[in-house]
Amino acid sequence: MRRAIRVIAKSERTSQDVHGTVTLSFEDRFRRRVRLTDDAGEAFLLDLAQATRFEDGDALAMDGGGVLLVRAAMEDVLDVTGKDTQHTARLAWHIGNRHTPVEVLDNGQLRIQYDHVLAHMLEGLGATLERKTAPFVPEPGAYDNPNDGAVDGHAHSHHG
Repeated sequence: MRRAIRVIAKSERTSQDVHGTVTLSFEDRFRRRVRLTDDAGEAFLLDLAQATRFEDGDALAMDGGGVLLVRAAMEDVLDVTGKDTQHTARLAWHIGNRHTPVEVLDNGQLRIQYDHVLAHMLEGLGATLERKTAPFVPEPGAYDNPNDGAVDGHAHSHHG
C-alpha cells in the first residue's frame, strides 16, 4: 500500500510530482496514522511520526516519490457576523471560551463548524448567522509552538 510519510506546508512546497489530491474535513486533517482514500478512490496509509495538523494546500509526501495535494472538504459551517468590530470581538471571545475552533475570514467574519447550541448562543448575543457549506480552515491554537510538531518548517496545531 502507498504510504504518505510527511507533510509539506503549502508555503514550503515546490514543484514536486503531484500524484493526485485528497479532500479531507477539518477533523480528518489532524492525524498520525490512518488508512485514507485519495480523490481518485485509491487507498493509502497516512504514516506520520506524530499527530500533525495539515491544511488546504499542503502536500503529503509519498514514500515512493511525489505528493498528494490536500484539499479542505466542504463542511456544514456557520458564518458569524457582528454588528461592528467590537461586537465581533466579543462574539469571538464567547466562541473561544467554549474551546471551539474558529476561522477568521478575510472580511472579518467568523466561521465555525455548525452546532445548533452555539448557533442559539450566538443569536442570543445578537450575531447575524449564515449556515452554509464551505471549507473550514480554523486558526491554529494560541499555544502552538512553531518548533513543536513542525514538519518541513510548518507549525501544526495539537487540537482536533
